[in-house]
Amino acid sequence: MDPHHPPSTLVTNIGSLVTNDPALGEGPLGLLTGAAVLIDGPDIAWVGPAAHAPAADRHVDADGRAVIPGFVDSHSHLVFAGDRTAEFNARMSGRPYSASGIQTTVDATRAAGDDHLHAMVERHVREALRQGTTTLETKSGYGLTVVDEARAVSVAAAYTDEVTYLGAHLVPSEFADDPGGYVDLVTGPMLDACAPYARWADVFCEQGAFDGDQARAVLTAAAARGLVPRVHANQLTYGPGVQLAVELGAASADHCTYLTDADVDALAQGGTVATLLPGSDFSTRSPYPDARRLLDAGATVALSPNCNPGSSYTSSMAFCIALAVREMRMTPDEALWAATAGGARALRRTDVGRLSPGARADLVVLDAPSHVHLAYRPGVPLVSAVRRAGRSCEGLRSGA
Repeated sequence: MDPHHPPSTLVTNIGSLVTNDPALGEGPLGLLTGAAVLIDGPDIAWVGPAAHAPAADRHVDADGRAVIPGFVDSHSHLVFAGDRTAEFNARMSGRPYSASGIQTTVDATRAAGDDHLHAMVERHVREALRQGTTTLETKSGYGLTVVDEARAVSVAAAYTDEVTYLGAHLVPSEFADDPGGYVDLVTGPMLDACAPYARWADVFCEQGAFDGDQARAVLTAAAARGLVPRVHANQLTYGPGVQLAVELGAASADHCTYLTDADVDALAQGGTVATLLPGSDFSTRSPYPDARRLLDAGATVALSPNCNPGSSYTSSMAFCIALAVREMRMTPDEALWAATAGGARALRRTDVGRLSPGARADLVVLDAPSHVHLAYRPGVPLVSAVRRAGRSCEGLRSGA
């Protein structure tokens, strides 16, 4: 064993392996049975039948369990403080959801110290990792001042490379009478302060937030600074968000609940991923997006829990897979692909969301013989072990 090179690890006795590589196995999921995976450093070096596995320094026994790629969460809001339990309780008692509740979190986040914000993000990242999420995007959007938005993206960048600038989340109360002035702030000094920390720029293009012209101004300015667009689109009603996302070459249009035929066609024909967030619809008693309509049209679909304190306080991708299958007419295979490879597409990543040679070694072992159990056994904690970049995050049984 080379002391300068980390030992290789062979995961064997895998009952069902999802590779998301059709060249390696059956169907779009590239399913293999009786498989093994060789991990060399942070990457996958080999995948195939266990009988043909190469030598390795260490062996890990999966005990006949299913192994899937780590979940890729392309939409979260983790830099926040405060609690919105009262709002949720009121909503479950009959009050409708509106975007205005965001201001409650803005007030609490502005008042929180840096240590508290770091602790909140770390807590939620670890929570998601325990549930199999190995790649995660997160946004600003609960500061809405130059200083607080810059602080938010800086905090986020300590935990993920996939940081999104969302200064255009809501017009804050102090700009209620001057929304144009706030857009000027978002596209000027705030963007200047946040761009060095972010890869993406997002805007909540929605009634009660930002209209199409305002959203275009924000995303165009951000693109000029090298940030790639994303859009909160068509969540609460029909609107211009999806068409704007496709027009500007956005990586994803997120929510996509209220879609015209033209919106569906645009998503199918363009390169913009439709990221569906069923946790939000569950938590707000809203209609679910019609994933079947999008898939049948040829659109690329991703799934995300949309973890945030207001409309979807869950980090469970497995829960969202179950919702997608039950409520959005996705098959279990389609839902798992959307939660892994689909999320990778939404983040324009080729190194995650798959288990094939050259990919980052992000593996999730399920305490089940098949990935179908994620939808078949909703609410059951099936993730028994996680490896991220080859390193064990949850205890697999291993030996020399």
